[in-house]
Amino acid sequence: MSGWRVVVVVCLWLVGVLILTLHKYDGSSVGDKSNWMGFTDREARLAQRVREGEDQVQWLKLQLSRSQDKVVQGLRKNSVARAGAGCEAVPPPCEVVHVAIVCAGTEASRTVVTLLKSILFYRRNPLQFHFISDKQARKILTHLTSTWKIPQVKFRFYNAEDVVDDVSWIPNKHYSGVYGLLKLTLPKILPKTLEKVIILDTDVTFATDIGKLWILFENFDNSQALGLVENQSDWYIPGKLWKNHRPWPALGRGLNTGVILMDLSKLRKQSWSQTWRTVAENDLVTQLSTSLADQDVLNAVLRRQADLLYPLPCQWNVQMSDNSLSDTLCYHSKHGEPVNVIHFNSPKKLNSVNKHINFFKNLHLTFLQYDGNLLRRELYSCRTAKDGDTQAYEEDLASAVDPCHNFRSSGNILYRSHIYFLPYCTKNYSSTEVTLVAQLSLDRILMVEQIVDHWKGPISFALYLTDPESQNFLEYYENSALLKSRCDVGYHVVYKEGDFYPVNFLRNLALDQATTDYVFLSDVDFLPSLDMARSIQTSIINLDLDNLNRVLVVPAFETQRYKSSHFPATKAELVKRLDLGEIFTFRYHDWPAGHAGTNFVKWRSSTTPYSIKVTKDFEPYIVGKKSMVRYDTRFLGFGWNKVSHILALDADGYEFVVLPDVFIIHQPHSPSMEIGRYRTSKVYRDCLQKLKDEFTDELEQKTGKKLRIETKD
Repeated sequence: MSGWRVVVVVCLWLVGVLILTLHKYDGSSVGDKSNWMGFTDREARLAQRVREGEDQVQWLKLQLSRSQDKVVQGLRKNSVARAGAGCEAVPPPCEVVHVAIVCAGTEASRTVVTLLKSILFYRRNPLQFHFISDKQARKILTHLTSTWKIPQVKFRFYNAEDVVDDVSWIPNKHYSGVYGLLKLTLPKILPKTLEKVIILDTDVTFATDIGKLWILFENFDNSQALGLVENQSDWYIPGKLWKNHRPWPALGRGLNTGVILMDLSKLRKQSWSQTWRTVAENDLVTQLSTSLADQDVLNAVLRRQADLLYPLPCQWNVQMSDNSLSDTLCYHSKHGEPVNVIHFNSPKKLNSVNKHINFFKNLHLTFLQYDGNLLRRELYSCRTAKDGDTQAYEEDLASAVDPCHNFRSSGNILYRSHIYFLPYCTKNYSSTEVTLVAQLSLDRILMVEQIVDHWKGPISFALYLTDPESQNFLEYYENSALLKSRCDVGYHVVYKEGDFYPVNFLRNLALDQATTDYVFLSDVDFLPSLDMARSIQTSIINLDLDNLNRVLVVPAFETQRYKSSHFPATKAELVKRLDLGEIFTFRYHDWPAGHAGTNFVKWRSSTTPYSIKVTKDFEPYIVGKKSMVRYDTRFLGFGWNKVSHILALDADGYEFVVLPDVFIIHQPHSPSMEIGRYRTSKVYRDCLQKLKDEFTDELEQKTGKKLRIETKD
């Protein structure tokens, strides 16, 4: 039996003996005499045995802890020994692997997701990611990682602004800008308790378990603190690329910093901040600026202190730059090492010039389009106290008892969400600026351009997509001159999960990400009247929305012509086409109750705003403060998703005021799958009715009054 098992057995045996001993002396003895402290002899003997038992338990805990430490060390030695015998070395099962990534801006926040997917796909150990990021990337990645919910993976964020001044004095020609130098500051910004970390560029992709890279720290000698792969181009060879090429000093071909093993504790002991700064100051006298950011400085340091370097095998950073010699220097070597990490380190990224680029590109694209929800697997060797199997069984049981269980549970899903999926800029908006808020799936994507063309103010879209569909949307965006010309449109991707379309979750997300105080809650299949954004701003001022509890109702219409000759330029033109039967009030034929409360008869001739009462099943499109009550996420797909929101506003005492000079027109499209479910499934309709009743009861209980719903004659 191994040493640690013996200790465990002995520990359990002694604890058992202690329990039996205490049990033996339990109960009172009438004949016991009190001692001078007021205790009986029996109580004194019992107290003494308890103290002795506690001392023994503490001693055993210490021995067990030491034994476990020896076991972990033994596993490490075993792993390294197996590696020397031709087997792959891996860290102990539950050892946390730490990864640091510098990530700034919207673009990097999107591309880093593919790196994360590749690491998560192969991982066998708990992970902790350390992101050094700017404000924009922190907001995006904090939201993404908190909604991703990956077991045994932690994310920690650090303000890049805290260390930017440490490197901003270095002139840098690299496209990464000042953020390309921040890896030099990691021993300073990362926690002092963190002793070692793997540092990665955002443009790398893993093809194996990152734990195999982590275990290489065991090979460092007492002086080695930086593990790097040799540069696979001729960049650091003077005069090689062109006659007057004078790169920063480097060892041989130099070293690439896309993948770094960094022993933080060793670097801190030698005053790392002062070391790299002194080297950079000296070489900038002749070099004037860096061309490859942190890589130039690190190479210059290692040229002077080669004992810091642990050369990593080349398969841990196979470089795909235009001038790369990776096919001859690495993966086509006589030893035939596997490719473990691919680094697209050219500004052209996936379009780099390499005769094997398609092979590596396809591997990258596999993770780019991989369903991130599938990465939420638990590591069974390090499972937490939560029993996932029991939870799944309980959910199956609940589903069998309640036919609406799936409907209800879907309303509680926290969907994996990537806010600001594309570049976004915040302008200096006026206090009355209005953001159009809408949600959509891929089948409505062609309507986005029309809305962007009609609405001149800021927009917040929530898109419900799969991982591959998000790439289709990205391609659509890149090919649209109109969309690329607007940077005040926020695109927020919510990744598909479950069986229902989470319409109100999407609305809330888009609403939360609006950057103005006022919002226009619309849908993607409605086109706003021309110059509507400016007109609404005027109404906000005139109707004093800043101080009064009001929302503005925008009258909704529809056309059944897929290719209308032109959009009505004015209200007068709209009314004329209403009379001709070319345009109708919205849902006039199949759901008149939804918008009858707008009072279209009055609107036709009205020149001033007018107040209305909320009627049964009323679901208008409204303008109001961003701070208004959110949509109820229990309402999914088709039915009562907007009605419930209007009822909540009405219960809060909001006044509904119809605007006389603006309108929206619904564009025809094929029916959604959700409305098909509603029409064909009795269970769907019954469950929706239950949710309606529950919502109404809760709202009345919350407000203490009956909902004031009037029926329109």
